[in-house]
Amino acid sequence: MSTLIKQDILVELSANAGTGFEQVREAGKTAFQAQGFPTNKSEEYKFTAITKKIEQNIQNLAPAGAFDVTAEQVKANVFEGYAGDVLVFANGHFLPSLSSTIEGVEVAALSDKADTALGSIAKPEKDPFCALNQSSFEGGIFISVPKKAQVQKPILLLNFFKADTGQVIQPRVWIEAGDFAEVTFINHSVNLSDASYFVNKVVEVKGGVNTQIRYYKLQNDGKNAIEVSNLETDILKDGRFSSVTISLSGEMVRNNLSLNILGSNSEGNMYGLYLLNGKTHVDNHTNVDHTVAHAESNELYKGILADSSRGVFNGKIFVRQDAQKTNAFQQNNNILLSEDAVVNTKPQLEIWADDVKCSHGCTTGQLDEEALFYLQARGIAKDQAKGLLLYAFAGEVLDHITDESFREYCTELVQTRLGSKF
Repeated sequence: MSTLIKQDILVELSANAGTGFEQVREAGKTAFQAQGFPTNKSEEYKFTAITKKIEQNIQNLAPAGAFDVTAEQVKANVFEGYAGDVLVFANGHFLPSLSSTIEGVEVAALSDKADTALGSIAKPEKDPFCALNQSSFEGGIFISVPKKAQVQKPILLLNFFKADTGQVIQPRVWIEAGDFAEVTFINHSVNLSDASYFVNKVVEVKGGVNTQIRYYKLQNDGKNAIEVSNLETDILKDGRFSSVTISLSGEMVRNNLSLNILGSNSEGNMYGLYLLNGKTHVDNHTNVDHTVAHAESNELYKGILADSSRGVFNGKIFVRQDAQKTNAFQQNNNILLSEDAVVNTKPQLEIWADDVKCSHGCTTGQLDEEALFYLQARGIAKDQAKGLLLYAFAGEVLDHITDESFREYCTELVQTRLGSKF
């Protein structure tokens, strides 16, 4: 992407970003100017030509802005059986009039929290899209769970996206949880447009001592949508963070998920499932940084790819010199249903400590023909037998969703896609 277009993006998006966070925005602007959009020589974006995709589709460089959402739309898009709270957004702008009041939890628009330490966890110099968001995000939300709060019901972050071709949406989320707090978030986006727009989202999660945080995300974007998502969290002593990312649709999607293991006896869990068809392209980049001794991380990503879809997985685990007694596991498994489907997978370990238990691996293959024959021999039609085997492969990830209503909703979507519903 040309330098002129890069500067135009900063000028146009920053002009609409509003007031507040001046120093934070300036740091983001400086970081973006230093990095620019990734080129085809950028190792981190080697298999995902997202700059080319943005250049082809961004036309007016304008932010999409907020729009009206009705109570009926909210009700229609909360999945059946859900009993938790709901926070509603329109193109990243928080809509308090349609949102729940969550007892004991502080929720506010970011514009009212100008002293929030944005960029202190998801640092702009680490990724150009993170820097672009920090320089010019609109709206956004601040969520604070107090010390020792046990938030029994999950919190649904319901995002409505509506934009014209070439417009940009930049949501920003800050979540903090005090010591000994427990909370579950569900991020669900609803696409209201078939246009080719660009979503560039950043979520920062600041945990405390012995906090238990779960973050589930369902990506079922419009077929022409382009999305980059950066989520990063700090995990302190005795803390536990678990994420599940389900990717089903979108023209090109890039997920950056980073866990900073900063305290002993802490645990980070990362689970992902991508079911791709058509020409959908999904790239999952994960990073786990073990900096202290006696901590654990677990990572399992699975992909099922059909037609001419493409999947990318690049998982990095760093074990620093002081991180003795680390236990880290990473696995990526893929099934290709078409000769035209492609997956690029690269699990990585970098270990500087000598007393650790670490493993990684990846597999890419096709359906087990013997298992398929076995089911058919017992009277199950071939398509249903195929769907059952694929669901058995995918279900291991879905099992890590603790909220029953959301798990059932995702299960139904996955079973419908795989043809395993009877």
